[in-house]
Amino acid sequence: MVDMEAAGGLATGGLIAGAIEKPTGHAGEDHVGTCSDCGEPTTGNFCANCGQPTHVHRSLLHLGEEVLHGVMHFDARIWRTLPLLVLNPGRLTREWVEGKRTRYVSPLAIFLFTIFLMFFALSFAGEWAPAPTESLDDQIAATETVLVELRQSLAEAEAQVAAGEPGAEAVRMAMQTSVERTEGQLQALQESKSAGPRTDGLTPGSWQANMADTVHGENFHVGIGDKKMQEKIRHKLGNPDLAVYKFQQTTYKFAWLLVPFSIPFMWLLFVWKRGFTLYDHGVFVLYSLTFMSILFLVLGVLGRMNGWFAGVLGTIGTFAVPVHMFAQLKGAYSLSIWSALWRTAFLLFFCLFASTLFVVAVFYLGFGV
Repeated sequence: MVDMEAAGGLATGGLIAGAIEKPTGHAGEDHVGTCSDCGEPTTGNFCANCGQPTHVHRSLLHLGEEVLHGVMHFDARIWRTLPLLVLNPGRLTREWVEGKRTRYVSPLAIFLFTIFLMFFALSFAGEWAPAPTESLDDQIAATETVLVELRQSLAEAEAQVAAGEPGAEAVRMAMQTSVERTEGQLQALQESKSAGPRTDGLTPGSWQANMADTVHGENFHVGIGDKKMQEKIRHKLGNPDLAVYKFQQTTYKFAWLLVPFSIPFMWLLFVWKRGFTLYDHGVFVLYSLTFMSILFLVLGVLGRMNGWFAGVLGTIGTFAVPVHMFAQLKGAYSLSIWSALWRTAFLLFFCLFASTLFVVAVFYLGFGV
């Protein structure tokens, strides 16, 4: 079932993004008269004083059109912006910074809409929870098969020890340890099956049940925050489905934190070069994050297919990120190939660091607060 919060977020995000977009100047025929908003004389499609269209629609059909435009951004600018964002991001970033803006969707608007669209699509395709594990009977059967193979290997190692082969005793001890560990796992699975339904309602042998048992075990410790915060984290992790949902929703709500986390690293790459401002770096980050969101969305949806196609997608995704960064750096900042290459290497490292900060922030906001 589609996550209604995500669907609501999609509509809200689209309307927010549409609200911060400025009109592009295609309201129909010219209208000469007086602005219905500020009262100034008008000679064209828009008021020169306040910017309001001179032709004001008052039909229910147009109201629906405005909602559709706000949610989908279905105008010419999106079709100019997306191809450049994918194929020539450096030009798109440079032209926006230089003031050529009416032809493109603003970086903030397209970032907001893409983030909401990504989470909506992922919610429609299924939660971010790990794929369902095999049934308890299947796990028992697989463990029994592994145990038979390990016992055969142990018997061979014991025969080698009896023959006096060098190093055979170390191999035998390692195989003995593996057999004992696997026997313990098999016993635990069989006990879970004989125990019947769990009191917490989780399916025995599922990843949720295994995670809950780990969290409630004596050896599990939360190493951050005070005692009260640790109890909150432990309680939420004890309900795996709720934990996954909380993490997903918190990531969705605070995705914008990636922007302030990333801008300082972009500044470091150009700290000694004049002519670039934090605004320029912010535009770069917004367009770059938008591309990453679109890439993640496409890979997340298409990656559910089985077979060789999933492997091809993974390879494409691995190389698409640094290639896109290189192209955007080179074009947006007019860099040489060497300057763009070493900055791309550092930027990949900075992205890893910024992503770690973001995950920590999401974990704290979602589980510790």
